[in-house]
Amino acid sequence: MSYLVLARKYRPRNFSEMVGQEHVVQALSNALTQQRLHHAYLFTGTRGVGKTTVSRILAKSLNCQGADGQGGITATPCGVCAACTEIDSGRFPDYTELDAASNRGVDEVQGLLEQAVYKPVQGRFKVFMIDEVHMLTNTAFNAMLKTLEEPPEYLKFVLATTDPQKVPMTVLSRCLQFNLRPMAPETVLDHLGQVLAAENVPAEPQALRLLARAARGSMRDALSLTDQAIAFGSGQLLEAGVRQMLGSVDRSYVFRLIAALAEGDGRSVVETADALRLNGLSAASTLEEMAAVLQRMAVVQAVPQMAHDASDPEASEIARLADVMPADETQLLYSICLHGRAELGLAPDEYAALTMALLRLLAFKAPAEKKTPAIADTAPAAAPRPVAPAPAPGPAPAAVAAPAPMPAPAPAPIAAPAPAPTPIATPRPAPAPLRAAAPLAAPAPAMVAAPAPRQRVEPAAAQRQPMPEAVAFDTDGDAIGMDSVEFAPLEVPPWESLPSDAAEPVARAPVQRLAPVEHSPESEPAPEPIVVARPAWTPSEPSGEPVATTPEGDRWYAAVQQLIASEAITALVRELALQSQLMHCEGDHWTLCVQRQSLNQATARERLRAALAEAGLAQQLSVEIGAVSDTPARRNAAAAQQRQRVAEEIVMNDPLVQTLMREHGARIVPGSIKPA
Repeated sequence: MSYLVLARKYRPRNFSEMVGQEHVVQALSNALTQQRLHHAYLFTGTRGVGKTTVSRILAKSLNCQGADGQGGITATPCGVCAACTEIDSGRFPDYTELDAASNRGVDEVQGLLEQAVYKPVQGRFKVFMIDEVHMLTNTAFNAMLKTLEEPPEYLKFVLATTDPQKVPMTVLSRCLQFNLRPMAPETVLDHLGQVLAAENVPAEPQALRLLARAARGSMRDALSLTDQAIAFGSGQLLEAGVRQMLGSVDRSYVFRLIAALAEGDGRSVVETADALRLNGLSAASTLEEMAAVLQRMAVVQAVPQMAHDASDPEASEIARLADVMPADETQLLYSICLHGRAELGLAPDEYAALTMALLRLLAFKAPAEKKTPAIADTAPAAAPRPVAPAPAPGPAPAAVAAPAPMPAPAPAPIAAPAPAPTPIATPRPAPAPLRAAAPLAAPAPAMVAAPAPRQRVEPAAAQRQPMPEAVAFDTDGDAIGMDSVEFAPLEVPPWESLPSDAAEPVARAPVQRLAPVEHSPESEPAPEPIVVARPAWTPSEPSGEPVATTPEGDRWYAAVQQLIASEAITALVRELALQSQLMHCEGDHWTLCVQRQSLNQATARERLRAALAEAGLAQQLSVEIGAVSDTPARRNAAAAQQRQRVAEEIVMNDPLVQTLMREHGARIVPGSIKPA
């Protein structure tokens, strides 16, 4: 006798056996009881929530004849009459199921609609059930619109889909739509307990919790995983065996990580992550389990009375962690875990990405004892600093106020300003911040010269680097036209230079300012422009060592070019192929050598092997780590350099270019020559 899987053996056969879809059961039961029947129903929802099951129960309710053969339309089909038993076994002639995923054309739909003109053979109604209806083509949808809108009184349509967004609005408007919700883990857990009790299979509560969470709202997935777990555990469900089968992480690791993060213990975090690596536990599963625990911790922190759950052995530990970790850090760590799952595929090592995601919280945690030192104010704001006499004049500030008569110096520092200070003139804008004024040597008034105009000198490093544009300035600092500018080294008039040792402005004797001398345009020529030169172009030289080609390299280069042209390899797999060197070819077994360990990943190797096998090149592939000399990437780089040199020679040998350079002083901008 063949074994019947749990998902089929325990499929509900009436509305009372359905779990998790009470809103749909109530609506259909009331409609059947009151005889208010629609001609078209649309059931939507994810996989394994009961769409096909509801349609079969509805078909039995419409065609049930009762145990005595005198029954009518009912919300509780008997399950023993010919209509009920044949619908359950799939042999009822008036109940037709069409799989739109494989029969999505207009011909299949027209063949189904041709049966609509015939009355039922045995039952009370004809029921057409179209599963995955969103897979039908637009032509097929249009072909069924008229019949779907006004079918015969003995015909009922039942449509099911997992993606109602792809169903045209013209079809949605003709149907009663029922959305079957994903089932909660608690609902799945209760149903699994009933099924295993009926099957006499011993099971641990934590094992059932793992299966209920792994089902992700699908009862069919939960029963299928239970079948697999029974086979894995040899007739019993143990938590350790179910965790090993599912590849999920033991919650003890998760609790240890969260406790270490709450205490700021980075050493424990890294050691626990290494333990996960040694035990082969999934990094993605770790972040997923942490997110689930953190969500429960956040609920406990917001609603403390929900922490006590006698049926859950993990409730006490979650409540303890909720007390240890602040609420804001719980929210932050939850967000880090969610975003960290998306970063695992970007890192060369998923455990390194896991460690970085966990340590990110420690980077955001600011220790209480770490404070930013405040900058003490050394000068009081109420009184000015005392001025001490000095035998010689000190350095003057960058800019001072206009000259004013100064009082005679006293032997002791002046502690407070004079009662009636001498008015001083308004100071002019200073180009630099004011510093404390140095004491003057004599009480006589002194004049401080205005700072001379500084030379605008380009740094030595900047003069050696290429500039995007050549800019010319006249002696007044204004830009001039560039039509007739000749590129030459930078020249600075001698009158604008400064001594190299003038690090600080110094106080000088009073300087008499001379009136500007008027010059006529006829008497004096225009000032020579200051020109910033652009470096001359030099031919590019080949960089790196020349590629020593080998026969294996020729074969590998041709194979890689073929795979890239056919788009058989992309992203990291393509980079692995380009950076590898073919070392040995022994029949269908090829051995590659790559220099970078980060490229030698199991996923990339398997995808490259599959691409080579599909192209008929190699069935087995081995990748070693070592030095390489003949890779497709190096060959491509050498070919690009050769094309660049050829393009530069063509431009330099062009007669027009030589004429412009010889007669007009033209220069080639470095990097502007690009091969076609």
